[in-house]
Amino acid sequence: MVMRRLGGGLLVLWLVSILTFLLVQMIPGDVAEVIAGENATVAEVARIRTELGLDKPVLEQYVSWFSGVLQGDLGNSLFSNRPVASTILEAAPPTVIITLMAMGVAVVIGVTAGIIAGLTQGSWIDRAVSALATLGIAMPSFWLAMVLVSLFALANPWLPATGYVDIREGFGVWLSHVILPATSLGLATSAELARHTRGCVADVLTRPYVRTARARGASGPWLVRRHILRNAAIPVVTVLGLQTGRLLGGVIVVEAVFGISGLGSLAINSVLQRNYPMIQGYVLFSAVVVVAINLIVDLAYGWINPKVRTA
Repeated sequence: MVMRRLGGGLLVLWLVSILTFLLVQMIPGDVAEVIAGENATVAEVARIRTELGLDKPVLEQYVSWFSGVLQGDLGNSLFSNRPVASTILEAAPPTVIITLMAMGVAVVIGVTAGIIAGLTQGSWIDRAVSALATLGIAMPSFWLAMVLVSLFALANPWLPATGYVDIREGFGVWLSHVILPATSLGLATSAELARHTRGCVADVLTRPYVRTARARGASGPWLVRRHILRNAAIPVVTVLGLQTGRLLGGVIVVEAVFGISGLGSLAINSVLQRNYPMIQGYVLFSAVVVVAINLIVDLAYGWINPKVRTA
């Protein structure tokens, strides 16, 4: 199963590379004119196009670029002339850390609230969790980020409003800079997880094996851990894997709100500058992360439910 999933993931990455390359070619404007400047002559623009290989057929450009990708070479930035791969890796740490912490926030809050709501169906707790989950899903991450900044950084200066520092400068200082971005990014995902977990737990409670276990006297934490959580976990893990793409998209906006120089700001600047190699490298990097997370999710299926391994 792992090899089949891995092969499917590689196919997805190849298709993403084709689609990304074609979409980048459709971006309005001529990057050669941007590099040459407003006062450049036609000859200068033509020279830059030739140096960048933009005068070649699209298929030839793609083959040249993808051949480099297979060798780990994503090309060079059109403006700084630095390797795209090293630039992305340098900008990645803040984005990766905030995304992972946001995922942790989502799992802790969302799964816990969903389990409690599912076990107390019809109660005021269930209704409150459902209402908050609906509100959280409808609330944009950037709006929530601005609310958190207003409450915990401006009105009450407990946490920094902008910026990011490396963990080597001190754990406490580092943590204070990532709490608000990670929370604002993770709450929307936690709302989705809470609603889904609540539905899964409520469904499992109606299954015959749960009713049989209860008839035999099983109850409390043992029943929840042995029968309910294990069987409700598979669809919840599926949702968590699907939410990875949402987190990677949302972190771009969150980084802009908090003034963090990560992959989000790199992507925005690359699009504004029409920095084609950097755009392609960023999209491909994001696709690799999403495919890897979904492969991990597939492996988690086998651990949660051994029957999936032979499916």
